[in-house]
Amino acid sequence: MTVYFIGAGPGDPELLTLKAQRLISECPVCLYAGSLVPQEVVAGAPQGAIVMDTAAMTLDDTHGEIVAAHKRGENVARVHSGDPSLYGAIAEQIRRLRADEIDYQIIPGVPAYAAAAAALGQELTVPEVAQSIVLTRVSMKSTSMPPKETLENFAATGATLAIHLGVRNLREIVRVLGPHYGEDCPVVVAYRVGWPDEMFIRGTLKDIHKKVRAEKITRTALTLVGPVLGNIRDFKDSALYDPKMPHVLRPVEGAVLVDPID
Repeated sequence: MTVYFIGAGPGDPELLTLKAQRLISECPVCLYAGSLVPQEVVAGAPQGAIVMDTAAMTLDDTHGEIVAAHKRGENVARVHSGDPSLYGAIAEQIRRLRADEIDYQIIPGVPAYAAAAAALGQELTVPEVAQSIVLTRVSMKSTSMPPKETLENFAATGATLAIHLGVRNLREIVRVLGPHYGEDCPVVVAYRVGWPDEMFIRGTLKDIHKKVRAEKITRTALTLVGPVLGNIRDFKDSALYDPKMPHVLRPVEGAVLVDPID
């Protein structure tokens, strides 16, 4: 018996990996986070399967269902939104599984920031504009952040920020980031990415709070901040395809390739 932690992606059922889709269709027990995972994602569960929305359940409740399935010898599809490695709350579940000697596997999924970038039609790492992405969140009523993992510290790097669980605290985010990025820095608030009612609100640190407030968005949104989100056209081409930059798969006559191991 195995518990499969499955990344369902941001909402679009077609963004499931083939492996995720297959496992959902095979497992006789399916526990899914219904507040973030649409029913269409688990609609492929086998006929007669136990399919439960865990949104109102506690950790004890979900683990109890897994233990019961374990005793029956039935595999469990534990379906989470996005990718389970990021804010998936699977660490505490795994701790209990290990204590009870229950096998598990993790099936990665499409994270929200990647789906948002795809929907926006852009790359998030543009040469000499942005080469780093910080995935973070703000505390509010959820678990507190480690002391050094502050927006101020991340903002000091100038990296692109992908801020989860923070749209209700957008005013404070703007206040903290303004001195580092400037009030004209582009911001995108991505609401319910991958769902039929997805919405992308573009603005700057100067006006994004007003725009989001007008749409009355208070949850299920990702806030992206950084110069790369602007309409940048004058940037240097990547060295990846530069004919003057040889590498082992694209040698240039007369150029000496050095083995990086030497």
